Amino acid sequence: MKANKPSLILFFVALLFTIILDCTRQDILAIYAKAVVLPAIFFYFIISSDFKIGKTEGLIFFFCFIGQVFDLMDVEISELGGVISFLIVYLLILKLFIIDHERIKLRRKDILPVSIVVIFLVYLLVSVLSLQLDNMKKFNWLYTFYGIVLSVMSYYSFVTYITKGTHLALLMSLMAVSYIFSDIFYIFNEYFSYSVVLVLIRDVTQILGYYFMVEYFLEKTKMHKKMLYNN
Repeated sequence: MKANKPSLILFFVALLFTIILDCTRQDILAIYAKAVVLPAIFFYFIISSDFKIGKTEGLIFFFCFIGQVFDLMDVEISELGGVISFLIVYLLILKLFIIDHERIKLRRKDILPVSIVVIFLVYLLVSVLSLQLDNMKKFNWLYTFYGIVLSVMSYYSFVTYITKGTHLALLMSLMAVSYIFSDIFYIFNEYFSYSVVLVLIRDVTQILGYYFMVEYFLEKTKMHKKMLYNN
């Protein structure tokens, strides 16, 4: 067994237990299961990358951890702290997208699917923000900025996949989809009556978002090594 496999197995075991405990409404135990997820996927990443981690990736893991701590603490400032933490995470991921990838060049055949992506993201942004802002009297600008950053990150992911169709672009898109659904169902859980289905979708998509993010980091590193070797 490879050295990174136990961490990955632990990650998926934690995901499985989170699903089971969410379905059985064992909220406290589900919190403990979720607390294992991020350390497990971090160790999987650090072992898979031969204990090498860039500054940006390190900061992303740090703010993911801070955001999860706020979520698990469930205190008065948890929502605001979580929003700020994951806003920083999305900004750092967007930085990686822009710096480490070639400029997107749209072809004529790409115009229709890209237009559909733009309309879809704008619709989601307006719909979710209208729901969020109707219930929030403070920090409206922060939630608006958060939604815009997530939308731009998602746009870049989807358009990269449409124009290039690479495995790396697929991982970018899967990560973006996971975070979109995680955030949408987080809001649904805050402003609608309790539902096991809503909680389950929120937790599973958030956890899968971590997995796709790490796979994106690892694939990006592999591509950089291949480019250096070929040069």
